[in-house]
Amino acid sequence: MPGVARPTTVVFDLGGVLIDWDPRYLYRQLFDDPDEMESFLAEVTTAEWNAHQDAGRPWAEAIELLVAEHPERRELIEAFHGRWPEMLAGEIPGTVHVLAELRAAGVRLVALSNWSAEMFPIARERFDFLAWFEGIVISGDVGVNKPDRQIFELLMDRFGIEPAAALFIDDSSANVDAATALGFHAIQFTDPKALRVELVRLGLLRDVHARSPQELSDI
Repeated sequence: MPGVARPTTVVFDLGGVLIDWDPRYLYRQLFDDPDEMESFLAEVTTAEWNAHQDAGRPWAEAIELLVAEHPERRELIEAFHGRWPEMLAGEIPGTVHVLAELRAAGVRLVALSNWSAEMFPIARERFDFLAWFEGIVISGDVGVNKPDRQIFELLMDRFGIEPAAALFIDDSSANVDAATALGFHAIQFTDPKALRVELVRLGLLRDVHARSPQELSDI
């Protein structure tokens, strides 16, 4: 991003950027046929259904609504809630390393994530790096999901963020577009290496090739 001012705040998405979450990690254990699993995820426990939980709908209500439509799938549907931690494969190490570099450089860090308020405490307990953020806005807590501009405006108001002085990082193109429309610098996350290249270009991190061996060992 040549020619843009160096951001003073970096806003991270969590799932798909720092945390590897995918319902397939659970449902591969519950289906013998991968095609049947994909049909179940596409037609029953859909992304749209799950988005309502991210926007604050209680899980108990969500499960019962879906079981009423698919009573023969009750056990599989209930697993989405009851075995939800098994959908978390772990951190995305390369991105967490980049996050650590930004932290060491004194960059202000906040997070904005679509996540169920009931489930986010599980992530907080599991991932120590979540404590590195000055603050985290979770969609389930505020009742609105990205890419709705309301959640971005709430983030801006809560943390006094000026979009022109902030960088937003997300794996969703729709969320990146929404942030860009509000004036954020925005990067669509693809992999940690590409992210780091963009952060170097923005002046937030130093080029690794320009570092001394001692500096590299301290990261």
